[in-house]
Amino acid sequence: MAIAATGLAQPASAADIHSQQWYLSAMKADELWERSTGEGVKVAVIDTGVNPDTSSLKGQVIPVGSSEVLGYKATEDFNGHGTTMAELIAGTGVDGGLKGLAPDAKIVPYRVAMQGQSETEQQKAPDLAKVIRAVADSDVKIINMSFTASIDDVEDLEAVKYAHSKGKLMFAGTGNDAEEKNFIGYPAAYPYVVGVAASDESGKVAKFSEYGNYVDLAAPGLDMPGWCDATFSSYCDQGGTSAATALASASAALIWSAHPDWTASQVLASLIDTAGRDWARDDPSVYLGYGLIRPRQVLKNADFNPGAANIDPLARENATGVLDESGDPVTSSTAPSPQPSKDTSGSQAQQPVASEADTSDDTTLWVALGSVAAVLVIGGGAFAVIRSRRGA
Repeated sequence: MAIAATGLAQPASAADIHSQQWYLSAMKADELWERSTGEGVKVAVIDTGVNPDTSSLKGQVIPVGSSEVLGYKATEDFNGHGTTMAELIAGTGVDGGLKGLAPDAKIVPYRVAMQGQSETEQQKAPDLAKVIRAVADSDVKIINMSFTASIDDVEDLEAVKYAHSKGKLMFAGTGNDAEEKNFIGYPAAYPYVVGVAASDESGKVAKFSEYGNYVDLAAPGLDMPGWCDATFSSYCDQGGTSAATALASASAALIWSAHPDWTASQVLASLIDTAGRDWARDDPSVYLGYGLIRPRQVLKNADFNPGAANIDPLARENATGVLDESGDPVTSSTAPSPQPSKDTSGSQAQQPVASEADTSDDTTLWVALGSVAAVLVIGGGAFAVIRSRRGA
């Protein structure tokens, strides 16, 4: 399983970080924060670990305990990826650090085995399925998984189903390899996991963002600052479906904080109903799913109706499963990913499609484009999550 790795450019000075967080302005974060800051919501970040000592995360991280197997080195990030995700979600912005979209949410970190660690470290890190089950049994509401894999795993799938049964809302990146070999990305392709694609500042889907009928929503994922490496000495210009996933999780945290009595299904339904798109709601795009997240559209309406508490808004997708280009179910994890139509009509087209007019003035970013647009090249390799099962 591979981290939906962010690409690195030149380091950015701390003084410039807030000005580079263009997505906060585009999403009108100041208006969001007048209604909700994510207070009372815990988000599990399953990743490379989270450094709780950055200026932006002090007081924001709730470790599960270093003595517990599942908490093994969870507060030690070996490459900066997990810490960046945590700051995108709940960073305070103190002393030039990243300002999170849900700055009063709390982060519960987990580290799973990754390439780049020693074999000993890999063996000590917990399996993903065990981590998901542990989170499912906690008071965490949201599970952020900014990584993807080209193969599925029955234990992970069963853990995801268990977390869903416990009322958790799960987000995962669809992956960054569309330009080379678009593959079906897990855990995004599992039922009950919201697959998140990446968009650029103009609202276009990124070239690298992987596609298929398991893409459910999209969020900003380009030209965003993140930690360059494990020294935590500077931020670099980055991008990927990892960051988009973190912003989707943060958006859910804002809504859940404002409506603590809502279920996971209702929070997700509200994001789907208000997503920016110009296609029919019942015909999601393979690039952007139901569209680009707009949590402000939910929060500005105190009487927003999220629908029934027990109705899964992705019931159709979850029942159908992953489909190939011809619309047939994919039965093998090694099968090729569905290739979108080359036709220029409809929501599957590769030509830009402008969204419907919105009476709000935040549509500059949230024009939902069904295209693979020109974007910055995202470099860097992926970090594989070790899939081998250790002996009981």
